[in-house]
Amino acid sequence: MSYARQMLDTYPRDANVDSDLLAATIDALSDCAQTCNADNAADLTVPDVAEMATCIRLCLDCTDICGTAAAVVGRLAVNDPRVTRPLLEACAAICRTCGDECERHASHHAHCRICAEACRRCERACRALLEVLA
Repeated sequence: MSYARQMLDTYPRDANVDSDLLAATIDALSDCAQTCNADNAADLTVPDVAEMATCIRLCLDCTDICGTAAAVVGRLAVNDPRVTRPLLEACAAICRTCGDECERHASHHAHCRICAEACRRCERACRALLEVLA
């Protein structure tokens, strides 16, 4: 059981969202933020770093957006869709864009392949949670 799920189980809330889905989204957001941050650092070490400029920028954006979304979604006691929907929509959008860019480099850089996978997982999780938000 993830730490996000364990924490969700420790406090009362008006559960209008399944705890497993919420925890899976928090985990995907956190993993994506960490993976994009690590990919950014790895991109800066490759010989063709100039060709990685777009990937670096998108990874920075994805790190910030996913990290913020994880923090906000992770402290939900009561879902406020006016806040969570735009965050999750932004997250899904940057994950798609960053994942597409990382996939372009995946055949040459394993770190980009891993990052693309994390972005895809996070995009799916954000979209799944968006589907059930009131």
